[in-house]
Amino acid sequence: MPAQERSFDWRVPAIWAVLLTVSVITRSYVGVIDEARRGNSIGLGPTLVFEITSHLVIVALLPVLYWLHRRWPLSGGLSNLVIHAAAVVPFSIAHTAGMGALRLLWFNAIVGVPYAFPLTVDRLSYEFAKDIVSYLMLTTGIVALRYLLQRVPVAKPAAAPPVGAVLPERFAVRRRGGTEVMVEVADIDWIEAAGNYAILHVGGDTFEIRSSLTKLEGELDAKRFVRVHKSHVVNIARVAEVTPWVSGDWRIRLQDGAEVNLSRRYRQRFEALAPVRS
Repeated sequence: MPAQERSFDWRVPAIWAVLLTVSVITRSYVGVIDEARRGNSIGLGPTLVFEITSHLVIVALLPVLYWLHRRWPLSGGLSNLVIHAAAVVPFSIAHTAGMGALRLLWFNAIVGVPYAFPLTVDRLSYEFAKDIVSYLMLTTGIVALRYLLQRVPVAKPAAAPPVGAVLPERFAVRRRGGTEVMVEVADIDWIEAAGNYAILHVGGDTFEIRSSLTKLEGELDAKRFVRVHKSHVVNIARVAEVTPWVSGDWRIRLQDGAEVNLSRRYRQRFEALAPVRS
């Protein structure tokens, strides 16, 4: 069986990389200016190290924040807001301890410059106040990116067969090995594209049929079979579970145990047959 395709929206890490890089540069520049106004001469190099170590820990914590927002979305009511408010505490502790460890490693172990990062109450309180703002900004970024990246053109539905056209009830397909068998359309669990062929998944077996996925989709009952991804069509009656995944996509688990993506481009079409309640 060909490996199932897992789509990944590279716009998300790319946008975060740009935002965090700009943040490092601007905060470093502002830090140098602020110290100069206080009469302290500090080079750009150490300031960059401070900001880079802080942002590296932020990068490491971003997947956790995404998981928190998938598990307890802000739209879920007051209880979810309370959970996110409480999450600021471990977020701040992890951020402060992580960047402190990285700075000690860089200055003391790598460049050989004495540096101390005492985790006093005053220092933790100072970092916690900054991390409240950081958590709010990261949360705003997560929600805003999800909203903006989901606003993509909805894929046009497959052309419906002509009125009065008789939809096939079975296909003559080739079993891997060369023999041909008849497969009942109602028994098909899901279909995936494979070059010039489509692969039918039927009760744990796989069969090849020489047809594009788009052409085959047009020959199937649109009330039973739905395109959920550029490479997948599923029998809606065989869907066992739909769960959030990444970047606005969802993950479909079928009754035969297979998992395929429900791309956000095809979600409206899917929900016309089976509404998803997030």
